[in-house]
Amino acid sequence: MIRRLIDVSHEIEAGMITYPGLPAPVISDYLSREASRGRYAEGTTFQIGRIEMVANTGTYIDAPFHRFAEGIDLAQLPLERMADVESVLVNATRRNDRAIGPDFFEGLALSGRAVLVHTGWDAHWRTQQYAVDAPFLTRRAVELLVEAAPALVGIDSINIDDMQDGERPAHTLLLGAGIPVVEHLCHLNKLPAGGFRFHCVPVKFRGVGTFPVRAYAVIE
Repeated sequence: MIRRLIDVSHEIEAGMITYPGLPAPVISDYLSREASRGRYAEGTTFQIGRIEMVANTGTYIDAPFHRFAEGIDLAQLPLERMADVESVLVNATRRNDRAIGPDFFEGLALSGRAVLVHTGWDAHWRTQQYAVDAPFLTRRAVELLVEAAPALVGIDSINIDDMQDGERPAHTLLLGAGIPVVEHLCHLNKLPAGGFRFHCVPVKFRGVGTFPVRAYAVIE
């Protein structure tokens, strides 16, 4: 069988907005190729980039520290929850409204798996619509997930919570149970319902609860 790698993360570029109200990344040269010419042999140049951005940029993972001061941070997240994880895709594209309830998850084998929720909302990425009336998981759905104990939960929407709900029950319950959250996924329509493995490892920062990931699926 042919092994395939499916990239399910967004590109990050200067000036792009991920979440309304948060600043766009600024990408520039710390050392340009032109400036490096005098440091090395003739014909040898290097570029060293400088990136200024908030951690919630592009496709990113939330560790419990994002929500809870006493929660584990990115450096403490177990690799077993983020790398080479058996996965299940939940198709929520045929929902009746914005809310994704527990019926989408009932009867599925979720324990220890990466649960990726396909809403199709990534089609609106980098448009004004992306932040308006986006799909989200209900509290009852999240309670079911917490009981099932998946490795992580991801979604191809702007927020796993209803942006109008200040209590943020999905983040609170999932991160409170030690279950990382991945937001702003994309291209989940390219994945099967199961039989693939998921990877989304961030940089090992201490004292940080969120950071971009290169999220991808391996299908064999």
